[in-house]
Amino acid sequence: MITRKRKIILAAAAVFLIGSGRLLLAAETDTPELSPIEVAAKGLQDNINIVWTCIAAFLVFFMQPGFAMVECGFTRAKNAVNILMKNLMDFSIGSIAFFLVGFGLMFGASNGLFGTTLFGLKGIEPGAHWNWTFLIFQTVFAATAATIVSGAMAERTKFVGYLIYSFFISLFIYPVFGSWAWGGLLDGGGWLEKLGFLDFAGSTVVHSVGGWLALAGAIVLGPRLGKYGPDKKPRAIPGHNIPLAALGVFILWFGWFGFNPGSTTTGNGSIGYIAVTTNLAAATGAIFAMFAAWIIMKKPDASMALNGALAGLVAITCPCDGVSPIAALIIGGVAGILVVLSVLFIDHVLKVDDPVGAVSVHGVNGLWGTLSAGLFNMETGLFYGGGLKQLGVQALGAAAAFAWAFGLGLLLFTIIDKTIGLRVSTEEEFKGLDVGEHGMEAYSGFQVFSTT
Repeated sequence: MITRKRKIILAAAAVFLIGSGRLLLAAETDTPELSPIEVAAKGLQDNINIVWTCIAAFLVFFMQPGFAMVECGFTRAKNAVNILMKNLMDFSIGSIAFFLVGFGLMFGASNGLFGTTLFGLKGIEPGAHWNWTFLIFQTVFAATAATIVSGAMAERTKFVGYLIYSFFISLFIYPVFGSWAWGGLLDGGGWLEKLGFLDFAGSTVVHSVGGWLALAGAIVLGPRLGKYGPDKKPRAIPGHNIPLAALGVFILWFGWFGFNPGSTTTGNGSIGYIAVTTNLAAATGAIFAMFAAWIIMKKPDASMALNGALAGLVAITCPCDGVSPIAALIIGGVAGILVVLSVLFIDHVLKVDDPVGAVSVHGVNGLWGTLSAGLFNMETGLFYGGGLKQLGVQALGAAAAFAWAFGLGLLLFTIIDKTIGLRVSTEEEFKGLDVGEHGMEAYSGFQVFSTT
């Protein structure tokens, strides 16, 4: 029989246990309220992040004229207007396609293999300032992937064909692969990022995808008239304005300080560190490409040195946040050598005509940069005791990018070629695409027509 005293003791114990459980539950579930100072600090940091990301997006947009100048300078005067129009239109068409469909495929909430949420049709609620900021930042990245292709296909591509493939690259090809590697940056989550694939700012997602698409396009198009002689040996077709190409490279180098540091999307001290690794890789890329060309070609070729700087920038784009400055020097130096060897190999062995070296700069060095993260990353890299796991994941991601971009590129360009046609007529190529496609000259009164 339970006495009155024992009942009181049991009741008190029950109250204590129940109260303790409520306290524990509250401790686990309740979010502590922020002080007014903490709220103000968070709001300030959020706005700093938005401002920095917008500035970075504007810097990346400025890379569009950089690409246009590089491609113009490395090609002939009779095709300069065509180059400018392609760089204008791939950004304009790509912006709309990426807004309406591409962004949703890449970052949609129910993102699976292909994603489902259509961003433009779904819309964003008013006041979601970060989503708008993220949209413009990702839009300029999509445009970069599309514009890489134009250089490798320069001087012989129908303008209407270019418009069509630019549309599909921004609408589907780039966003789907991007969802595999970057979907988790917003509402999605791709299979590559779940495996631990590293690509901080896009050596593979942007540059290799663009480079492998460029390779597919150049193969389907075939070489420019006069590029290969009867003996099948390549003939040099010099660009008409190396100073213009050099200006484009410096613009791109400048824009890359938005491309890589901007990918933090956060206004903090990591921006400066990433800017340093980015700059070091570009510098060593230019130096090593110059010396490689000097040894192989007996002259310090300017075009090779310029492409060496771009190769270093492309390579460091993947690992820029997680490698040491010394590693950045090594990555850039290897990129500079690779770009020279790759240009010569593609030109002399594969017999693929790439007027600006886009495949070597973006495809090959995007691959190298992606693999370098598996070697030099200070947390998971092979050279830092991380074993082969990270390198294997990096290789898998790079292989997936090649299979996806090159495979769909061949399909897309072949369909265009068999339907509306991808290549201009022989007469139009002789005269130049400026007159044939656009009815005007880039340098009125100074144009010199030739058969090369």
